[in-house]
Amino acid sequence: MNMTDATWANDARDPDGDGKSPCLAGTAAVIYYGILLCVGLPVNILAAVALTRLAARTKKSSYWYLLALTASDIMTQVFVVFTGFIVQAAILGREVPGAFTLTINVLQFTANHASIWVTVLLTVDRYVALCHPLQYRAVSYPGRTRKIIGTVFAISLATGIPFYGWLDVWHDAYPPTTMDKVLKWLHCFLIYFIPCSIFLVTNSVIIYKLKHSGWPHRRLSKTTAILLAVTTVFIILWAPRTIVMIYHLYVASVRQNWEVHLAMDVANMVAMLNTSLNFFLYCFVSKTFRRTVCEVLASIRLPCTQSPRKNGPSDPALKPLGVLDGTILGGASPFCNQLQHC
Repeated sequence: MNMTDATWANDARDPDGDGKSPCLAGTAAVIYYGILLCVGLPVNILAAVALTRLAARTKKSSYWYLLALTASDIMTQVFVVFTGFIVQAAILGREVPGAFTLTINVLQFTANHASIWVTVLLTVDRYVALCHPLQYRAVSYPGRTRKIIGTVFAISLATGIPFYGWLDVWHDAYPPTTMDKVLKWLHCFLIYFIPCSIFLVTNSVIIYKLKHSGWPHRRLSKTTAILLAVTTVFIILWAPRTIVMIYHLYVASVRQNWEVHLAMDVANMVAMLNTSLNFFLYCFVSKTFRRTVCEVLASIRLPCTQSPRKNGPSDPALKPLGVLDGTILGGASPFCNQLQHC
């Protein structure tokens, strides 16, 4: 191209001269978020149904926390991935009413805060269960767990309200205002620094207790393994976004350095991947969860119906081949063998 690097950078930052910096990831980001939504939303809904069954069946608090985490991931995919990145950024080009955008900001931060702090609750729950088992039985039960989860969602909404005036990196003025600095630092502490500190401390204590305990039954439970996997993936995937946000706040504005804007686009893509991975982590770690998912899929895809009985004695010779003596044709699903009532 017959243009200097500076000219190209200026055009890339602000092609329309309206002071707004575009999403440099472009079509690739739209395709990525579309795939993420098409994969993540169905599997999270499937996980929510399976966890609802496990929570009702086992009465364990840990399943209620995992269910709340899945619900917050669904909220994140709807408000952040779909409404924020696909509708506002890609389809409408951010040309939406200001009140609508700022309201969506509150819902986006509410979903993010709920997802992260429900994971903190699960971490604390596992810590108490392993390190203080006698107290755990007295304080942890489904009724109290649901109240705690409801409180966390309410607090997440309250902490999301200040971000009504949030200006993201695509609209940042340079230099940033004091309010902008306060909100960005508050965001970094609420969604990364404080939760990660809790994760690292409690997980370290849990691993230490399990490693140095002489009790033969103190093995790594499935729920604890899920916890370690979920928190580790979160720490890794959200680290780039936090680092780039702080770098952008103090070192470079998107109007002066388009590479930072591109880095922020990629960091957001990496962070949002976290909302679709938990289902696969559950399946990989827990056989109970995999079995429940299979039950849910069997009930959806292969409903069994009982044909009405006719009066009078039945003649075995009139039964179709493969139904004699309770056998099933080879082409039928094995899921139906496990159902007691069809």
